[in-house]
Amino acid sequence: MKFVGIIPARYASTRFPAKVLAMLNGKPVIQRVYEQVKDCFDDLYVATDDSRIADVVRSFGGKVVMTSENCKNGTERCYDACCNLDIECDVVVNVQGDEPFIQQKQIESLMACFNDERTDIATLVKPFEAADGWEKLSNPNSPKVVLNDNGFAMYFSRSVVPYLRGIEQEEWLNNHTFYKHLGVYAYRLDVLKQITSLTQTPLEKMESLEQLRWLEHGYKIKVGVTDIETVGIDTPEDLERAKEFAASIGLRWDE
Repeated sequence: MKFVGIIPARYASTRFPAKVLAMLNGKPVIQRVYEQVKDCFDDLYVATDDSRIADVVRSFGGKVVMTSENCKNGTERCYDACCNLDIECDVVVNVQGDEPFIQQKQIESLMACFNDERTDIATLVKPFEAADGWEKLSNPNSPKVVLNDNGFAMYFSRSVVPYLRGIEQEEWLNNHTFYKHLGVYAYRLDVLKQITSLTQTPLEKMESLEQLRWLEHGYKIKVGVTDIETVGIDTPEDLERAKEFAASIGLRWDE
């Protein structure tokens, strides 16, 4: 199978404008992401609508494709990039431009989901640990996923699912494996075209999770499980945490 990686990157982030251009241990965040995954794919592009991001990507030798300013999310930007490039591949992998610690093993786990012919879309989850506690588990900014016995997603929610009846909330993590959704996706190319034309659905609107639209329309989302912790960058504070995280895991990036 041929896999193409696309890194959607926009300048106008609400909480942290230009975050993909912020410096992380001597290199822009977008370059850190690109270099982490460049060996995983048959081809890799940064998809952006901003010339400043495009210039930076070209300066470190990365490939870039310009996309429409009207893309509402990363999925739409990936499809727009595919159209502009006239890409021919089996699977498109959407790599978040603010995840500089993503690992090759995680990408490989995502790709392996497509060994199952039933897979339309793939994504990653990480089990919550007992040490995370109720506060992290119940955080609505950390969506949870319920899986079936075949490793397909049954539901995504900002609430804690499933509900453990008869057990104190503080003990839930000791009695069940809850999965945290990591926002990296891969799509069969024909499926990517289809899902970008779908209308919004009631559950998607209520939870503000685009993947519920795909489930409500009947698409099958296969889930890869990883135990690797990462730090996404959504705020300036996250950038400082990322620097601390790099030091804590002994990561030695070339300056």
